[in-house]
Amino acid sequence: MEQEGAGNTHKDLDQNRAPIYEALERFRKMRVVPFDVPGHKRGRGNPELTQFLGEQCVGVDVNSMKPLDNLCHPISVIREAEQLAAEAFGAAHAFLMVGGTTSSVQSMVLTACKRGDEIILPRNVHRSVINALVLCGAVPVYVNPDVDKRLGISLGMKREQVAKAIAEHPNAVAILVNNPTYYGVCSDLKAIVEMAHDAGMLCLADEAHGTHFYFGDDLPVSAMAAGADMAAVSMHKSGGSLTQSSFLLAGPNVQEGYVRQIINLTQTTSGSYLLMSSLDISRRNLALRGREVFRHVCELAEYARDEVNQIGGYYAFGRELINGDSVFDFDPVKLSIHTLDIGLAGIEVYDTLRDDYDIQIEFGDLGNILAYLSIGDRWQEVERLVSALAEIRRRYQKDPSGMLTQEYIDPEVVASPQEAFYADKISLPLMETTGRICSEFVMCYPPGIPILAPGERITPDILKYINYAKIKGCNMTGPADPDIKYLNVLK
Repeated sequence: MEQEGAGNTHKDLDQNRAPIYEALERFRKMRVVPFDVPGHKRGRGNPELTQFLGEQCVGVDVNSMKPLDNLCHPISVIREAEQLAAEAFGAAHAFLMVGGTTSSVQSMVLTACKRGDEIILPRNVHRSVINALVLCGAVPVYVNPDVDKRLGISLGMKREQVAKAIAEHPNAVAILVNNPTYYGVCSDLKAIVEMAHDAGMLCLADEAHGTHFYFGDDLPVSAMAAGADMAAVSMHKSGGSLTQSSFLLAGPNVQEGYVRQIINLTQTTSGSYLLMSSLDISRRNLALRGREVFRHVCELAEYARDEVNQIGGYYAFGRELINGDSVFDFDPVKLSIHTLDIGLAGIEVYDTLRDDYDIQIEFGDLGNILAYLSIGDRWQEVERLVSALAEIRRRYQKDPSGMLTQEYIDPEVVASPQEAFYADKISLPLMETTGRICSEFVMCYPPGIPILAPGERITPDILKYINYAKIKGCNMTGPADPDIKYLNVLK
């Protein structure tokens, strides 16, 4: 797509400013009488909510108006905030997103793809990517990632796999890359961007877990620095903003006005000023102090990795996995820990940390856990986590034989996600679905990577995995049947 107009040069921008926050502070002092929504009227109509959240919070939970701009068509303070974000992240354009990074990912895919278009992507994507294909009717061309057999985790896309997919599908419109995966694995993003552009395709990056890449001296390359065309950035994960707030970034070859139109197809017309101001303030914080902050986070993570590996039994993996291709780089902030050698599934360690030690980590799967370190962590919390893991090993270690290790099963794609999702279907008992075509999602959440997606054939290995994950206590989501005793399959 051609760039619209002269482009955004971001000249004379002051990263000390936070335009949305400043406008809300001015508005607070105006003492305006509200005869608009929201109906709680600055908290007066809902005293219990006001007591819980505080007057300062509900007092700026307001509706769009001229002094505060409008997220659907920003021309003043929101526009300024987006320009500041674009400059801070090295993008041509940035969009404030209040539907989480799910909305950023979906807007990115919907911008690049329409019905019938092919898009090259790894299968270990977040469900939001495949949801976008359900919405727009694009067809996935999966690059099955390599798997680390010891850890049971999927890795990045190999360059030769991407080149092969491009050669076999020259009419594909885009390539999507995880930067990084949930576990911290990065593909060779610069090389994939170059391959995509040489083939006339866009390169899209799901950077839900890579916000800090833009503010680090010794971190993997960010999507914008690598020349990607669009990136979905989860500011609320490692960037410090409120949950559900995100940025969608775009490069100079993407038409800003068209992206805005795509966003407005699904994003609310009542954008939360709590979320937008948190993005504004958090962007300012990272622009001014991000490098120092994430240097400290990297130190915390390296210390934690060393301490966990000294316990014995656990394996906190890191940059030693780098092989120059399927693990081109590794995010040192990620504290990913393999647990199977102590005879416990990751989800069992996850549950024990929460239930017995009051420690909530990000997720546990069948073989690993992820403790998410970011700008709010301190040394004492890391020490507490390490001590708890040592005690769990001492108290609960078992014989690991017979445990499942594989986190990723190659799918057999029979129909497009949209075709399968909307097709005529029947509900069958789970164990009677072997060989049928699934019409819904099945996944452990987190991380939200589908075990089954619409249009994929159900195999005995997949059913074994689902049953094992249920027994171990994984939080299974996706199907219409909440107990996952039945699955919807194509007639």
